[in-house]
Amino acid sequence: MYKHILVPIDGSKLSDKAVKEAVALAARLNAKVTLLHVSPMQIWPIYAESAVMTAEYRGGDFRAEIKREAEAMLAKAAKRAGGAVETLNVLGDVPCDGIVKAAAKTKCDLIVMASHGRSGVSGLFLGSETQKVLAHSKLPVLVVR
Repeated sequence: MYKHILVPIDGSKLSDKAVKEAVALAARLNAKVTLLHVSPMQIWPIYAESAVMTAEYRGGDFRAEIKREAEAMLAKAAKRAGGAVETLNVLGDVPCDGIVKAAAKTKCDLIVMASHGRSGVSGLFLGSETQKVLAHSKLPVLVVR
């Protein structure tokens, strides 16, 4: 059925849950799992929750800072997954585009991702990367909540 599962992560508990579900599914299907994090190419105010926002203000190298943060996030998720996964970090200011392109480049046949379940005004302003991936991906997307 599925041979290669892509799991976009953002470091949240919900993305941890998506990793857990994807690894369990992959074990049943004897499929490969790739964990993906899409790092911003430049500083955006919406990304202020992250420590990388401080790189600009303390004179640090923004790219090196986001790379370190992404590698740490991916390593932590891989460890929780039991280590039998591949990891990938790509740069992109539009996460859904990075996810769809990474799925094509790595020849994945399923995307498993979390949904934060935002709706109403919150969903309107913050958007939903999961909804955008559902709209733009030609691959099946399994949504974990």
